[in-house]
Amino acid sequence: MNVDLLIYISAAIVILAIICTALLGKRNERANVQNADIDQHRPLRRRGAVRHRRRMQENVNHADQQPEENDRPIYQDNDEDEDHKNEKIGTKKRAKLAAKAEKKIKREAAEREREDHKKREQLLQEERDKETEKERVEQLLAEEAEKKAREEKEWQEYEKYLKMKEAFRVEEEGFEEENRECKENLLQEFLAYIKLNKVLVLEDLAAHFGLKTANVIERIQELQANGNLTGVIDDRGKFIYISEDELQAVAKFVRQRGRVSITELVENSNNLIKLTPSKKTVAFMLNE
Repeated sequence: MNVDLLIYISAAIVILAIICTALLGKRNERANVQNADIDQHRPLRRRGAVRHRRRMQENVNHADQQPEENDRPIYQDNDEDEDHKNEKIGTKKRAKLAAKAEKKIKREAAEREREDHKKREQLLQEERDKETEKERVEQLLAEEAEKKAREEKEWQEYEKYLKMKEAFRVEEEGFEEENRECKENLLQEFLAYIKLNKVLVLEDLAAHFGLKTANVIERIQELQANGNLTGVIDDRGKFIYISEDELQAVAKFVRQRGRVSITELVENSNNLIKLTPSKKTVAFMLNE
């Protein structure tokens, strides 16, 4: 029974030793993690911890040896040099970090300035676009108003032109009517003058009516074509008027003789055609 008790006690001691060893291992691990964090964020404390660990290591390695008095200043000088070196490295790193931070601040400030400038330019561009659109609309309205006014003016001028045209047309119709009556009267006077004189020199006839000889000839030919005038124009530039009665007398003479030569017709023309108007004809023309 004592043997069993000893076994139980031995087992308990072993288990307790294992537990203690595990706890110490975890404790050392946490200490190492804390030291690593301290070394990362606090360079000065890290240097102190390094010196402390080095001294502990030296104490462990030389536990059985007594350092001599003249060796201590050497170790102290080395520690001071290393501290100065570590401090110098820390100062450079801090300066580098500070410069980097300052550069970042300046870069962010420059970016903000660019963004602000871009926003201001965008606002100015929007204002310019609005002003341009406003001017364009105003110009379109002005052009539309000008076009409308121009069309209104053109329409008024066109109406005025139509009224004037109508007035001219009425006047022209009246003038044409008067002119037609005048021409008719002149034509009757022309016919009466020819019938009254029987034989006329064309140049004298033209001078009497203020016309050209060619115009007189054209007018006589038109009257002959219309049947309003009968007669002949000889080679001496004279027009001989022949009345209807005289034409019938010539026709009767030709029928009675059968065949009539030009010589016989000329010889008897003075008896058939009167070269001076008869009193009856003169009286009739004067009454007209």
